Amino acid sequence: MSPASTEDEETGIHCRLDELLEQRGITLTRLSELVGVSIVNLSVLKNDRARAIRFSTLRAICEALECEVGDLLVVER
Repeated sequence: MSPASTEDEETGIHCRLDELLEQRGITLTRLSELVGVSIVNLSVLKNDRARAIRFSTLRAICEALECEVGDLLVVER
């Protein structure tokens, strides 16, 4: 099997965006304004439906939330 997953497979990566937003008192709408990414795309990420993320987007989210990549994305075991 190739390393790339199909659409039916779980990635094993969990996005903690909803938890970080709640901890910081920031709405998805406000984060969208801060990072220049649509609410729809952030929602896909927040709900663990994203298949990929650009490094520039990842960096912008981490800067806006004052967190590290490992705070945002975790491997579920």
